[in-house]
Amino acid sequence: MKKTPSDVAFTPAVKRIQAAKGSHSAYARLERGRGWRADLTDDLADFVASLDMFYLGTASAEGQPYIQYRGGPPGFLKVLDERTLAFADFEGNRQYLSLGNLSENPRAFLFLMDYAHSQRVKLWGTAKVVEDDPALLAQLADPAYPGEAARAIVFTVEAWDANCPQHIHRRFSQRQIAPRIAELKARIAELEGELAKRLPAGTLPAARRTS
Repeated sequence: MKKTPSDVAFTPAVKRIQAAKGSHSAYARLERGRGWRADLTDDLADFVASLDMFYLGTASAEGQPYIQYRGGPPGFLKVLDERTLAFADFEGNRQYLSLGNLSENPRAFLFLMDYAHSQRVKLWGTAKVVEDDPALLAQLADPAYPGEAARAIVFTVEAWDANCPQHIHRRFSQRQIAPRIAELKARIAELEGELAKRLPAGTLPAARRTS
């Protein structure tokens, strides 16, 4: 029987290994203190709203795991209430691995990554597929995306934990770097214009000309 949210991850087998390796006492103090959270805080909701991708983990009835990348506009993973997240599911390659797994095993996992700021959050819980709820699909829809959602996947949180940023390599999406590139191009054009005014016509170095 689970006594704290962290028990969903720290199973008896995990705790035995923690004890053998010398880390269990520190985690036991954590469990007796604030422990992990089961409710979605305002800070976590803001973090979720900033994401344009995450990883969804499911497993078959036999326990075969499957990890799926999910991407969309920032905020496509939505907080419905303090224990529930959801996102619209569109038709893709039609393998239906996640759907098949969830049809026989509701256990699921969300791995939220913000590579630009070296932040990650792990969420344990259950997930279900909802196919006949127009109101929910409308709530999850993105007006800027032309596709029509086939269904929703609703995730109920049992526990979550924010990892330390150690060893997370910083990466930036095209959406994040595009404004900076535009600024640099504008600055280059400005400097080329200033240089052209000071040099005789036709002497601007070809390597510095921009299209």
